Amino acid sequence: MTDPSPATPPRISTGAAGLDTILQGGLAANRLYLIEGEPGAGKTTLAMQFLLEGRNRGERVLYVTLSETAEELATVVESHGWSLEGIDLFELAAAEAALGTERAMTLLHPWEVELGETVRLITDEVERTGAVRVVFDSLSEMRMLAQDALRFRRQILALKQFFAGRGTAVLLLDDMLQKAGADQHLRSLCHGVVTLERLSRDFGSTRRRLEVAKMRGASFQEGWHDYTIQRGGLIVFPRLDATRHHVPFVGEPVPSGLSELDAMLEGGPLRGTCALLSGPSGTGKSTLAMQYVHAAAERGEHCAIYQFDERVGTLLERVAKLGLDLAPHIQADKVVLMQIDPSDLSPGEFIEMLRQDVEANDTKLVVIDSLNGYLTSMPQEKRLVLQLHELLSYLNQRGVLTLLVSPQFGFITARERPLSISYIADAVLLLRFFEVSGRVRKAISIVKNRGGAHEDTIRELRIEEQGLRIGPVLSSFTHVLTGEPLFTGDADGLMHVQDEPDA
Repeated sequence: MTDPSPATPPRISTGAAGLDTILQGGLAANRLYLIEGEPGAGKTTLAMQFLLEGRNRGERVLYVTLSETAEELATVVESHGWSLEGIDLFELAAAEAALGTERAMTLLHPWEVELGETVRLITDEVERTGAVRVVFDSLSEMRMLAQDALRFRRQILALKQFFAGRGTAVLLLDDMLQKAGADQHLRSLCHGVVTLERLSRDFGSTRRRLEVAKMRGASFQEGWHDYTIQRGGLIVFPRLDATRHHVPFVGEPVPSGLSELDAMLEGGPLRGTCALLSGPSGTGKSTLAMQYVHAAAERGEHCAIYQFDERVGTLLERVAKLGLDLAPHIQADKVVLMQIDPSDLSPGEFIEMLRQDVEANDTKLVVIDSLNGYLTSMPQEKRLVLQLHELLSYLNQRGVLTLLVSPQFGFITARERPLSISYIADAVLLLRFFEVSGRVRKAISIVKNRGGAHEDTIRELRIEEQGLRIGPVLSSFTHVLTGEPLFTGDADGLMHVQDEPDA
């Protein structure tokens, strides 16, 4: 007996690598797909990428334009450095053709042609060219010709039946201009639906994202995925799924190069974990992170620093004066230091940039400085903390030590509620200001370490030209971590420098 089940159609590339990844290989051939989105979302660009991919593979492709002219399409194509050569273009702007005479370039208003005649012209062109990839741009004109939803549905169903068995992949572009939003009747007829969304923000560049809303008989990555429109087409950034990126690694301690600090963490934070450096601005969080980076680079490990707040030049100059010169390691490609402008960068694009660096260079240490700069610079991004959680899970799966610099609100005291992300971190290093004898000093304490035991003391931290120094336990103080310390003894146990008088 023969198997009555139909064979699974082969997958074909959309021309956008990220979208192919989301679709787990691309679109199935011999199917009808709906690409929906408001004007400016990038539907025409994606459709052109789809056809160009087919042309480059030696396939016959057809672009049916029901609204734009060939000149307008040529402008779009040229802006991306493409060419229409090898793409069959059919404009529904030939009055004689619609009336059954020879085709000519006479202007034809869509409402002057019956819908049935329009569909017949299109199917004749498909048969003439033998195209295996076809794009209809856009369905708004056909919807206007149909006048009512029932007639429009019947004509789309007729098109679907016409293409069935021809081995043709068809993209229907829809502007979503109908009052009810997404056309559910149209969605039900199509094999797959991809929604493109354009989001205008109060400040910064426009955000774009897409969702595969439906794909019959095929698995795909659900959810929203960021994308940008650049010269060369749509660049899609698939949503990160940490569970797919695990690599074996040894969860050994990562030393900082400061023996006192390493002792406080029983060797250091473990690989495959996340450490939060928290405290008011100026307590030395970024400097402490650079201490870990410098030590890792000295061991020959690749590190990546994503700087959201402080200017890169200022950071390099400042830490070099402390004996943490990162410039040679940057020149040797052991350290990647990037200035990030979140007003022009979507979360998905940032995550993809970081992921490529980690996988290409086997990165062992990642610094995000600062977390507030990352989160608060994208106030309109929903569920950004969840995206951050997925990013940290991915880095943990890769055996990367991640250092998150998180300034607390308030400069001296920390009465304001800090950013609630400490639950994400495996280790928390808390830095504070305190004062004694008219001098402002700094303190450091380990308040959390899931990777093992840790010292529960509070020690003094000094930042000097010789580098970072960690002093003895501040046994003569109480309430240091609250930001309002009380002095209960003498200052003999505090660290001194040569030009500083005894306290």
